Amino acid sequence: MFSGKAIFRSSLLCAALLLSAPTVSAFEITEWRFQTSLYTKHWDPDPEHVNNSKMLNLEFTTESKWLYGFAWFDNSFGQQSQYLYAGRQWPLFKKDWAYFKLTGGLLHGYKEPYEDKIPLNGLGVAPAIVPAFGLKYKRVLVEFQILGAAAGVITAGFNFGQKSRKTPE
Repeated sequence: MFSGKAIFRSSLLCAALLLSAPTVSAFEITEWRFQTSLYTKHWDPDPEHVNNSKMLNLEFTTESKWLYGFAWFDNSFGQQSQYLYAGRQWPLFKKDWAYFKLTGGLLHGYKEPYEDKIPLNGLGVAPAIVPAFGLKYKRVLVEFQILGAAAGVITAGFNFGQKSRKTPE
C-alpha cells in the first residue's frame, strides 16, 4: 500500500515538523488531537475528483495557543499527499466549545498530470493555508475545513493527553 519512497518522504516531513517547533517542549504541549475526514465536497465537481480523502491527521497545541500538525490524505485526484503545518486557534462567541483555526504550511503530493492544480507547486511542494471552523464537546471535535477554491471537508476526531491549563492567581 505505501511505498518505501512515500514512507521516506513522510518521515522527512515529520522531521521537518519537529524542527519547525524548536521552542516547543513536551512540557508545553497541552493537548494532542487525532482527526479523520468524513465528507469532502468539491465546489466545482469534476469527474476526476475523488470525494473520499481518507485523511489521517495528528496535531498538538501548546500553552501559547500555537498548534502544529501533520496530515496524510488522498488529494482530489487520489494521489497520496501530506500537509505539514503550524497555526493558531481562537474561541468563537467567547465559548470553549466553538473555535476558528487557521493553519499554514507545506503541501506535497500533487504529481503529474495534476501538479498544476495547485499554485506554486514547481518543486513538488506548495504553500497552503487552511481555515477551519470547529465544535468540540469534552474530548470529541468536529471541523469544517476550507480547502481554498477547491473543496470543503468535514472531519471528526478526539483529543488526548490533555493537560489542565494553569489559572492565574
